Amino acid sequence: MARILVADDDVDIRELVEFKLSTLGHDIVAVSDGAAAVEACRADRPDLAVLDVMMPGFSGLDAIRVIRSEPALADLPVILLTARAQESDVETGFDSGADDYITKPFSPRELASRVEALLARAH
Repeated sequence: MARILVADDDVDIRELVEFKLSTLGHDIVAVSDGAAAVEACRADRPDLAVLDVMMPGFSGLDAIRVIRSEPALADLPVILLTARAQESDVETGFDSGADDYITKPFSPRELASRVEALLARAH
């Protein structure tokens, strides 16, 4: 199965995403901010990343911009998971390089389906 990075500063959401994806057999690396997400991607490139947009310090948008700027990570599939649901927020997310955008509150089943679809397209 896939190695998936999950970055969210909300412990409950991070653990929910980690639990749901690990039940599908994926290997999950969980971190609490964007800077740690970028470092984890550099250290051991995952197959997919799920990033919260609003994290203190280094946001998910900051992280995705860095990921897209690095040749070794540029094609990494990224899903943004966020409470920001305005059309302009979604647009900003895709403009930053996101492959998918899921708004909170979200269905764990929908998240799992989108992760599987993105992994299938990436391989």
